Amino acid sequence: MNEIKMKRIYEVSSPDDGYRILIDRLWPRGIKKEAASLDGWARTIAPSSELRSSFAHKPERFEEFRKSYRGELDRNPEAAAFVQSCEDELLSCNVTLLYAAKNETYNNAVVLSEWIRQHQERVREIKG
Repeated sequence: MNEIKMKRIYEVSSPDDGYRILIDRLWPRGIKKEAASLDGWARTIAPSSELRSSFAHKPERFEEFRKSYRGELDRNPEAAAFVQSCEDELLSCNVTLLYAAKNETYNNAVVLSEWIRQHQERVREIKG
């Protein structure tokens, strides 16, 4: 079964990545667009600049960041379409959420992947 994965954009791409989508608002430093092996860039579902700045990738601020970012996703009119596009890709391959943050535990990809999974579960419950 295909799955949603997370990976730093600085890591080498692999066939197992499947559909590769950058989920940061800003383009990562030091990466050339031609070398990124991207299938998409979902800037509009990334955390707001204000939220990103207040979080500053500090682990002690992660829970507040998680709560605030989930709220932004819930209010974002483009987020449902993003989830649907991930679902569509998952029918044939993995989906890899790419991020630039150094910390693999405390970043927006962690929150987004959780939010996508919970969104998928709610849809399944509704459909019965």
